[in-house]
Amino acid sequence: MEIFSIMVPLDEKDLQIIALLKDNSRYTTREMYQRSGIPQTTIYNRIKRLQERGIITRFTIELDRKKIGKGLLAYIMCTVSYRTSKGKKIDQYEIAQLVRQFPEVEEVSIVTGETDLIVRVALEDVDALNDFVISKLRDIDGIEKTKTSVVLSLL
Repeated sequence: MEIFSIMVPLDEKDLQIIALLKDNSRYTTREMYQRSGIPQTTIYNRIKRLQERGIITRFTIELDRKKIGKGLLAYIMCTVSYRTSKGKKIDQYEIAQLVRQFPEVEEVSIVTGETDLIVRVALEDVDALNDFVISKLRDIDGIEKTKTSVVLSLL
């Protein structure tokens, strides 16, 4: 885990390219040119440079969860006990790594405040959510308490 990183300044063209990629990472350089007016070779070179500098770390997809039977999206706030039931010391990062291994889990965030972890899950339905929380998540040594919020709408 990297603690310190060097901030890299971005100019207006970099920001435009990043915005286009966030909109659709499959845009071709031609489509990006048509939307931004930035020459294709400039777009290509800047994307490569952004990758080399570690600013763009990956390209990803957005799924229609309903079409793959995962129409329920929920956020689970977890409180962590820093000692396992056997008295072994454990930290948020270790627990987050354990939680991240479940296929239902899309993302785990380590946060400050009353909650230690926020877990985003995509599941079939409320029954599957119930099974996940009770049979998997609460089974992890170090998860002390959970609070679940079901997503009603994504904008």
